[in-house]
Amino acid sequence: MLWALTSAASHTYSSKRQHSAAEPDSASAHSAISTLNDSTYIAHADTFAPDSFSTLSESQRQRKRLSPDTSASAPKPRINRVKTDINTNVDISASDSLVLVGRNNAYLYGNSEVKYGAQQITAAEIDLDMATNTVYAVGAPDSTGEIAGNPVFEDNGSQYQAKTMRYNFETEKGIITDVITEQGEGYLTGGVTKKNADGTFFLQNGRYTTCDNHDNPHFYFQITKAKVKPQKDIVTGPGYMVLAGLPLPLALPFGYFPFSEKYSSGIIFPSFGDDYNRGFYLADGGYYFAINDNIDLALTGELYTKGSWGLKARSAYVKRYKFSGSFDLSYIKTILGDKGAPDYSQSTNFQILWSHSQDAKANPNLNFSASVNFTTAGYTRNDLNSYYSSAFTENTKSSTVNLTYRPPGSKWSFSTTASVAQRTQDSTLAVSFPNITVSMSQLAPFKRKRAVGAEKWYEKIKLSYSGVFNNSLTAHQDQFFKKSLIKDWRNGMRHTVPISATFNALQYINITPSVSLTDRMYTTKVRRQWDPNASVEVCDTSYSLYNVWDFTASVSLDTKIYGFYQPLPFLGNKVKMIRHVLTPTVSFSGNPDFGSPFFGYYGSYMKPDATGNLQKQTYSMFPNSLFGVPGQGRSGTVSYQLANNVEMKVRDDNDSIGERKVSLIENFSVSQSYNFAADSLNWSNINTSLLLKLTKNFNLNLSATWDVYTYQLNSAGTPVRVNIPRWKAGKGIGRLSSTGTSFSYSFNNNTFKKKKDKNSDKDKNSGKNNSDTEPDPMANGASKNESHEQHGSDIDLNPDGYMAWEVPWNFTVNYSIGYAYGSFNKKKMEYDGKITQNLSFSGNIRPTKNWNFSFSASYNFDTHRIAYMNCNITRDLHCFSMRASFVPLGPYKSYNFHISVNSSLLSDVKYDKRSSISNGVTWY
Repeated sequence: MLWALTSAASHTYSSKRQHSAAEPDSASAHSAISTLNDSTYIAHADTFAPDSFSTLSESQRQRKRLSPDTSASAPKPRINRVKTDINTNVDISASDSLVLVGRNNAYLYGNSEVKYGAQQITAAEIDLDMATNTVYAVGAPDSTGEIAGNPVFEDNGSQYQAKTMRYNFETEKGIITDVITEQGEGYLTGGVTKKNADGTFFLQNGRYTTCDNHDNPHFYFQITKAKVKPQKDIVTGPGYMVLAGLPLPLALPFGYFPFSEKYSSGIIFPSFGDDYNRGFYLADGGYYFAINDNIDLALTGELYTKGSWGLKARSAYVKRYKFSGSFDLSYIKTILGDKGAPDYSQSTNFQILWSHSQDAKANPNLNFSASVNFTTAGYTRNDLNSYYSSAFTENTKSSTVNLTYRPPGSKWSFSTTASVAQRTQDSTLAVSFPNITVSMSQLAPFKRKRAVGAEKWYEKIKLSYSGVFNNSLTAHQDQFFKKSLIKDWRNGMRHTVPISATFNALQYINITPSVSLTDRMYTTKVRRQWDPNASVEVCDTSYSLYNVWDFTASVSLDTKIYGFYQPLPFLGNKVKMIRHVLTPTVSFSGNPDFGSPFFGYYGSYMKPDATGNLQKQTYSMFPNSLFGVPGQGRSGTVSYQLANNVEMKVRDDNDSIGERKVSLIENFSVSQSYNFAADSLNWSNINTSLLLKLTKNFNLNLSATWDVYTYQLNSAGTPVRVNIPRWKAGKGIGRLSSTGTSFSYSFNNNTFKKKKDKNSDKDKNSGKNNSDTEPDPMANGASKNESHEQHGSDIDLNPDGYMAWEVPWNFTVNYSIGYAYGSFNKKKMEYDGKITQNLSFSGNIRPTKNWNFSFSASYNFDTHRIAYMNCNITRDLHCFSMRASFVPLGPYKSYNFHISVNSSLLSDVKYDKRSSISNGVTWY
């Protein structure tokens, strides 16, 4: 018997020596060996008895190893091509190999690899029988005694890991033990697996899991037997679920796991649970339609044992570079209580959600968008998925659909809008459709196309245009479709043309005259008169097209006055200069009395009062009109405004120019007007506003109104403003009548990090020159930070030399406060002030990378307690996800617990526990 050791050394085998050594019946082995070019063959006829190697058992052959000294040092794997009886060449590669010429066997050692077409086997050791075209592959112990280099089989893109593998390239059949392969989103393992020529696998004692911890998965389905079509499906016999190594009493007579890399339709399995008021339920089950790559559809439903049911349709659509959106339609029929009982009720509700957005690249001149959130009054209260959301605290819902067109190269734009506003508190709808807007941007109609010389005064005249058509109705939800389109809907048009120009006088004063023309068009007009016989007011409504127009002329003057102040000595030398900018504005405006009979916007009639004396009653002929009517009385008003800005320039060594600006008062303004044409109450209220930049990201904006007149009681005991200024009554210039502000601020773990890092850098710089730095006893006297730098560690350390531990968190607070007149105090003859406040806050914290806590709440200052709170806890369990949400306070007290497998393939492997909304929820 001839045997040969093949190494990576480059030598040429002598064909004469090979021919004389080969046995007559080993032609195939001779052919195989002759193709192993650049290899060294060392023949030792007396090494083994003629049949000694063939008498070794398979396990003995697996353990049989050549001494490391028998091969060249650090051989590299090389690829050789073996020509066998099968049609395709077999490529082999290994660090070392042993070929038995007479027996047509090749033994590959170290990084062994055998390729046959699209099939490939890699392992630590491979036994190749060229007579039967069979490969046997196993792993080998490494220097620590652990088995390494287990066989890996690849076939048409699928990969299989195993402990032992026997495979026939000609029949494409094989036996595999302890196989591990990825199928779909999960991993399949099998004790003993048989591969057929058609690519299917039959296995025994297997398990399927989506956990990538193959040796100890957190969960898996134990399978007695299964048939596998790679990347298509798995059909199993009886099986059961194992969680954390503990078998669960969840047995299945068979299992079916489909895999598809393509976009496909399929069944949506429902979730189950129980609701206190509606009984046990199956929810969110149905069918998913993969219509095409641009649109899909999911039809689901829910069914309760006490009779309630619901249907839902959800669709998402997208057209690349064109548009995208989604559409949801839900219908719920809710039955509560027992039929015939006093608490029995039945209601139907629905919801429409539509979101549509257009890609900016689709059409720069035409844009269509939609944001629809329409629900009936009881939908949120009866929807199972709304129990734990903030939907209960929403008082209003709004929907808008908009289409805008801007012709290219034109100053005109056109848009139409449909909007719906819902007030959930009383089920009131405010519908506006259609809203058509036509606008023209500002232009200079008298400007010359070719300017020659200085600009003429008339070239500075500019005008623009805005036209609006609106049709709206406000009604209760139940009465909406019963309203008359002509009598109940309010509609109208408004045209606005502002004309203005700006001139400069005396170099520093800007003079801006302006005229604003407004025309309103309505379809109804109401005339009223008093019927003395019936003692009632009689209304006569006429339907036609009526124009209500007015105009206002004004001229304003403004300038800027600068003041500079040297810093006071006690401020030190860091403040270089303080600048104060005062912007005074004076304007004059006027308009005629549009309430006179000449214009025909107001009417009057005589009506007797309680004493029988006739009193003149004036009324508007266009009541409840969309755009109102011009005011009564002449107006000749002069108004003023004083705007202030104060900034300070300070030295800053960290700035590139050595100084920076600090805003002390961003804006503080005072404004008031005086109407010369009014017969009384000539002064308007004083308006003030204050804007402060407290930090880089936080501004305080405060506005206030001050009442300048006093109040008295009329004959009916109602307080009215009288023409007595407060300063004449000795009550000061004005009394605060209204003010308010609001702000929102967010904090997180990085908010103060920048300042902390600056201080840390200073400490480091000072520490380098400090000879008393604490030495690290484990670093040969070096300090802890020096030791860390010497070792080049990537671990972040805190100033004490320990590993830094950072917990991401954020907190957001929203606060608003307002002050306004409340009830009238007849003793003081003043309105008492009333303060309203709103506070809401939210936040989250991640103590570890797997835990996350979040919450949101609002505080009621009237009841001095938290009005609503929602808390959420989530935990990443590697291949599972757990979340819990609960409302611990208020009328919506409830909880929800959910745990499920992360994989979408096994999304129905979950557990849900939820409560109904109740004041009597128990937390145990």
